[in-house]
Amino acid sequence: MPEAVPHTPAAEADIRPFMAGFPTGVTVLTTLDEDAEPRGMTCSSLASVALSPATVMVGVRTASPTLEAILAAGQFAINLLHEQARATSDLFASATADRFGLTEWRLPLGAAGPHLTADAHATADCRVIRTMPFGDHTAVFAHVERVTLRDTVGAPLLYGLRQYAAWSDAVREGAGHGRHA
Repeated sequence: MPEAVPHTPAAEADIRPFMAGFPTGVTVLTTLDEDAEPRGMTCSSLASVALSPATVMVGVRTASPTLEAILAAGQFAINLLHEQARATSDLFASATADRFGLTEWRLPLGAAGPHLTADAHATADCRVIRTMPFGDHTAVFAHVERVTLRDTVGAPLLYGLRQYAAWSDAVREGAGHGRHA
């Protein structure tokens, strides 16, 4: 088997167009800062790392005030947005100061961060176990300590090719194109 030859590009590659072609769900990470004020940000960089113990990884811009609050608190919530929550995704991706004053949320007993009750179809409460800074982002590894599912809200909100899509539209358009065993 031939050995892989390392490739060093002449200039740093811009991976944004490449990653735009990888549709993903949309999340809002939430936590409380040292003054018990809610903090949050939109994040599309979420991965399951292990089932046992239940572990996830989120990639967060290292200069983010929300990352600072997550690390200080040692915990956070991952809110998976439903397909009607595009405005909330945009809100938490913006520089708007009072994000939590413009959306419905609550902090259940024992929660790791605010739950976006009107906009999330599921929420995971997580405890930080390790961080790994790399370049302009930090990978935050966390144990999932509790999951809340909301059956009464819509399907997942998707993001790819720099635009939103609804899971239900993707499933409807894909009907009949594959076979189920």
